Amino acid sequence: MASLAARYQGVLDRISQSAQSANRDAADLTLVVITKNHPASMVLELIELGARDFGENRDQEAEPKAAEIAQATSTPINWHFVGQLQTNKVKSALSYASTIHSLDRQSLLDSLAKNCLEKSEPLDVFVQLNLTDDPGRGGIEPKNLEAFANNVLSHSNLRLMGVMGVAALDRAPEVDFETIRGASEKLQQLEPGAKFISMGMSGDFETAIAFGATHLRIGSEIMGNRVY
Repeated sequence: MASLAARYQGVLDRISQSAQSANRDAADLTLVVITKNHPASMVLELIELGARDFGENRDQEAEPKAAEIAQATSTPINWHFVGQLQTNKVKSALSYASTIHSLDRQSLLDSLAKNCLEKSEPLDVFVQLNLTDDPGRGGIEPKNLEAFANNVLSHSNLRLMGVMGVAALDRAPEVDFETIRGASEKLQQLEPGAKFISMGMSGDFETAIAFGATHLRIGSEIMGNRVY
């Protein structure tokens, strides 16, 4: 298997090529390396290689990993929380994460706003979209995005970055990426600054770039098989 350095560079090259094909500037794209189920040592190696943005989806794993890395290096990095965040884990997650990609319900919004009152800088948040027909799934239905976004915008200690979505496995990703892009365009009519789109993972990030993704959440293509 290729080395971590080779896999990381390979993904950077593919991002650059895909951006060029889409007439976009690769410098406008943020690669968030998903490091869940992998040790801090791999994160430290990626920092040496130039990576600065890392994503986790479980606070129980992320909090001690972030602390270990903070002790091991003085290089500034950004932690992105990308999974469903329990309200009782918000305070812990905010001790390391500067961006929440999975703002998916009102109770989480309330908890984030409450716990950010003391922060000197606004917390960056993406509204996660529910792209299924199941209202019980996590996320905001696209038809309810404007109303929910207004709630987010009412909190000055939160910075609404844009929308986040995960393409379904049972259909072509283009279907969901088109929905996400449309939701982003509507959101920007409400808040022009909320222009960012968190979409695209290891299996579909090149397609996501063609549909306007700005934040790519890539794990296994870089990290390799997970260690459970």
